[in-house]
Amino acid sequence: MKKLFAVCICASLSFCLSGCTLGTVLEQFISTGDTSVQETPVPSDNTVSEIKDRVYMDEISGTLQDFTGSQLILTSQDVSYVFNVSNATLECEGGMITGDEISVIYEGQLSNTDTSTVKALKVVDEFHKKNKLKNHTTRGKVMALTPNTITIKNKKGITTTYPITGTRQYYQNGIKSGDWVYIKYKGTLPDNSQDTSQAVNASHLKVLSISDLKKLKILDPTPVPTQKPDDGSDEDITEKEQQFLATVQGVNLNILQIIPAGTDTLLNLDMSSVSVWFKGGIAPGSHVNITYKGDFQTDTLEGIQILAVTGEDPDNISDKHLSFTVTGTITGNTANTITLQTDDGAIDTFRVESAENYADQALEYGSYVRIIFHPSRSKSSNIYTAVQIHDA
Repeated sequence: MKKLFAVCICASLSFCLSGCTLGTVLEQFISTGDTSVQETPVPSDNTVSEIKDRVYMDEISGTLQDFTGSQLILTSQDVSYVFNVSNATLECEGGMITGDEISVIYEGQLSNTDTSTVKALKVVDEFHKKNKLKNHTTRGKVMALTPNTITIKNKKGITTTYPITGTRQYYQNGIKSGDWVYIKYKGTLPDNSQDTSQAVNASHLKVLSISDLKKLKILDPTPVPTQKPDDGSDEDITEKEQQFLATVQGVNLNILQIIPAGTDTLLNLDMSSVSVWFKGGIAPGSHVNITYKGDFQTDTLEGIQILAVTGEDPDNISDKHLSFTVTGTITGNTANTITLQTDDGAIDTFRVESAENYADQALEYGSYVRIIFHPSRSKSSNIYTAVQIHDA
């Protein structure tokens, strides 16, 4: 009787069910032995796609030990992991500084220390940092100075080369070999206790400032006393200070190579005993004002007294008028950065996603390029902002 009653109900509903015949309904009841009609949902194409595309994502946090431009070494709970980050984006506001706490966000499942089973997606600053990077100050004798590096020897005889691209520098009493300077930096110097060479590679620190003063305080040049003529008149016979504009070509210790504006003459300016102030570093292509007394001839510095050298202020320059330049060979890349070994040996990483690319060659390993960068956007980071990229 129950089956007959169910059949009657189904027959009465057959006129209302679109696309469902009486035979179909009966077949459902006979096969299930149930009085209810259940329709099995069929997954749509979108649902199937979502299931297939769903992947496992995780992250690992630790301390950065090294970064090559395409690969990083991270230590977490005393275990080291080597990640290929060539397809990842670097999103660390503090840059890639040794000793800093970072996180690698990856796709896949990590098997012990075998990172070949995962794909790195992002490298970010660790949100819950246990140890915030502190500023350190060291002191040493200057051994070498180039646009992107400075080498000093400390009182223990250890020689260290620091990266100084875009670093503000002030030398109140000039700069030359053997002068003592203070270097303020962030990051952790590598342990060289087992190294007998007495040399330290500090390529992944962030140098904040260099000066012959412990506390960097910009002082005005000492004013020259006013001289009065012998006849007792009030006429001032002191030579007036003047300035000329020049473009930096390079620097080697105390010798600054410049080309005065409006000329193509290369001049060597001795900075060993004059006040020197570079707010955005000593970058080729940038401009300097030379303060002097005397009669300046554009093809020589003879006959004038140089009083001060002042680099342009990158804080007050638009991208269109920037000319701070680094040239080197690409040694690594990520999804949004390239890393150069500069002509003078520094390892510099540049964020390039917003840069204007005028290079004809691909930005890949081994390419030799020239980058115009903005020093003001990397005051506390060792990842620089590229504005333009050109073939070198």
